[in-house]
Amino acid sequence: MSGMKIFSGNANSALAGSICDYLGTDLGRADIRTFADGEISVELADNVRGLDVFVIQPTSAPANTHLMELLILLDTMRRSSAKRVTAVLPYYGYARQDRKVKPRTPISAKLVADLISAAGADRLLALDLHAGQIQGFFNIPVDNLFAMPVLLPAIQEVVHTREELVIVSPDPGGVERAGAFAKRLDADLAVADKRRPEPNVARVYRIVGEVKDKHAVIVDDIVDTAGSLCETAHAVMQAGASSVSAAVSHPVLSGPAIKRIEESPLSLLVTTDSIPLRHEAQACNKIRVCTIATLLAESIRRTHNEESISSLFI
Repeated sequence: MSGMKIFSGNANSALAGSICDYLGTDLGRADIRTFADGEISVELADNVRGLDVFVIQPTSAPANTHLMELLILLDTMRRSSAKRVTAVLPYYGYARQDRKVKPRTPISAKLVADLISAAGADRLLALDLHAGQIQGFFNIPVDNLFAMPVLLPAIQEVVHTREELVIVSPDPGGVERAGAFAKRLDADLAVADKRRPEPNVARVYRIVGEVKDKHAVIVDDIVDTAGSLCETAHAVMQAGASSVSAAVSHPVLSGPAIKRIEESPLSLLVTTDSIPLRHEAQACNKIRVCTIATLLAESIRRTHNEESISSLFI
């Protein structure tokens, strides 16, 4: 992997280390400090002149701090004469603000895209963007990777071959994602009729599709406060499912999420290490984490070597 260097912010250094282990390279040295007034300072200890540089940083909580770290790292690479700078975002914060849902509101996902580009990124690697159209917010190449190759084996381990399986989308917007899982698992598809009366509040009114006497797997990209996920799980069980589990790419798990999951009918939540689990989540025996380190590392290697990434998901 000559001619390439990988750096990481503080958001998920463990994942960055695992990626470097797979690629057989050392993590780049960067001194990231926070001054007394909260300002972030970055100084590189490694030369990046003329190199293909990858900066790994999910913009998870605290989102604003990690976003600023990312932007300053990207600017540092550009001003240090890196040949090409790729921002690797295992989790793209602000992605849910991808359109105007009310008058006089921002499209923050577009603003973040502009900031990343202006900071010096030449391309972006992201995992399971909340909405595919976010790729169009950038004027640089964007590769939207999928956690499905990592989550599928975990689902297959949970579901016994004798059980009839149904994949459930927690809302109409996630049908394409859930459909991709259903196709590969040769399973039926169902959709929850969900509405949000206010942010972080979800109401599921019915399940569209047949779930009776089947094992249901709810597939989504983000679990935040787990209100939507647990509401869907309750609705699925009320509709006659024999059991219910979930596969979610990004374990944001804010506020009452862990308590809700523990008290819900969910037998298991399979997720990834795109975001480090907080302490309470690590102690929850319903949560299983599958690493995306190999998937991201292989994508980085192929990007560096100008090879196909889409073939990873065929």
